[in-house]
Amino acid sequence: MSEERGISAGTVLVSFVAGAALGAGLALLYAPKSGNEIRDKIADLTDDAVDKIKEYAREAQDKIKNALEDGKETVIEKKSILASAIEAGREAMQREKERSQAS
Repeated sequence: MSEERGISAGTVLVSFVAGAALGAGLALLYAPKSGNEIRDKIADLTDDAVDKIKEYAREAQDKIKNALEDGKETVIEKKSILASAIEAGREAMQREKERSQAS
């Protein structure tokens, strides 16, 4: 269903991770601990969330690069096939033209 709305799985995953980090941070804020302990835990959770988001972003970039490279290769291949077909058509037209002139 998310694909129908144009939302990618990566976006859903990043949103989930961000929401989980926010929820964990709020839970720590209401936990009965000292201020230093809470700040340390929040800093740790934030660092973990940032690392995961960076990792997902790198993976997404790699997938995009690979898709672009595959697309470029396909375009080059199709262009070559099309050029060969056009050249074969020209040659066939030229032969037919020469044949009709000889008649």
